[in-house]
Amino acid sequence: MTRSNTSFQNEQSDEPILKVSVEEDRFDRFRLISWWDQEKLSQAKVLVIGAGALGNEIIKNLALLGIGNLLIADLDRIENSNLSRSVLYRAADNGKSKAQVAATAARDLYPAMRVNHFDGNVVHDLGLGVYRWADVVIGGLDNREARLAINRACYKLNKPWIDGAIEQIQGVARVFVPDGPCYECTMSQTDWKLLQSRRSCNLLSQQEMQGGKTPTTPTISSIIAGVQCQEALKIIHGMETIGGRGWNFAGLSTDSYQVEYQRKADCLSHDPLESVVTLEETANTITLAKLLEIARQHLGSRAQLELGRDILEKLVCPNCGDEEQIFASLGRISADRAACPRCADTKRQVRTFYKMTGEEDFLGRTPALIGIPPFDSLIARTADRAIGLELSGDAQAVLGSLHGGQEDLQWT
Repeated sequence: MTRSNTSFQNEQSDEPILKVSVEEDRFDRFRLISWWDQEKLSQAKVLVIGAGALGNEIIKNLALLGIGNLLIADLDRIENSNLSRSVLYRAADNGKSKAQVAATAARDLYPAMRVNHFDGNVVHDLGLGVYRWADVVIGGLDNREARLAINRACYKLNKPWIDGAIEQIQGVARVFVPDGPCYECTMSQTDWKLLQSRRSCNLLSQQEMQGGKTPTTPTISSIIAGVQCQEALKIIHGMETIGGRGWNFAGLSTDSYQVEYQRKADCLSHDPLESVVTLEETANTITLAKLLEIARQHLGSRAQLELGRDILEKLVCPNCGDEEQIFASLGRISADRAACPRCADTKRQVRTFYKMTGEEDFLGRTPALIGIPPFDSLIARTADRAIGLELSGDAQAVLGSLHGGQEDLQWT
């Protein structure tokens, strides 16, 4: 940093006024921290899931810190009630995509940031490729289903993720790292019951139960998001974090404390992939039969293809035998679809699958035609090995400029 001093005359007196011309780096004050490495931050790739009250504070912090690459994922639209808790939104933004507006605001705060947005449901629409792209994932969510999906994706790919939760003026920030206890390890029987209550009719999504309104304030959002971003900074710098622990803040008493989590031996999220094979194919161009062939080239003739989600193949009426092919991620189908159009008050049976052995009659379909999102990975699995087959041809469409393109693209 260099400074040059010049003076000019005060128009209202004879006293000279000192004018300081300062040429300094935008991040000059950060560089005064002994361990700080701004280059690491400029190269870092961060995925933020959720652009509500917590997400706004997280995104704002990351932009001010100089994070170089940011992908923001959310499915919601801005409502007037968001304005009291979301620093990035304005009244004129009502009805617009949260992710898109947040991405624009982040770029306004830090024009050198490469940022893209994803409008969609992270449980059903966000492929594993995005998680493999990211160095760290930060969640600003309000439901268990999304947290569980993020957790399983991160642990498949050995990616750290930082969860935040707020209510009224209290909250918690939790860091989950590979080999340590994960979010699923922390789930109680009550958590599982509440998660199950979001589903009805043989696990079809019950829309009327999907979302409550959590009372929060901007003050608790800034506190918890601040801790989340501090932990992300430490992860990017390779420093020790509160991995495997949660930092709890009680706003009424201003007390804080840490909770250490225990890893569960039977936790299903602890299922990392041995490796990921990148394929220059998209979810629309390669068939399931070809993917199964590739799986067996790598793992042998007994390999099967496994999906990261339950796929609803068809609805079958037990009364009249009517069948309707669906081929969509199970949770995307609402409960009212289960009613048979021919038989009043008869609920059709749900036929689902999550893996393919080679005997299926739909292997000529592409992944997209059975409900697999772009830039996803299908899992090739045997009894003792598992690798990912990534549909990397979709990366540009999903990541946009984060993948090296010239324009800030979006995928919806």
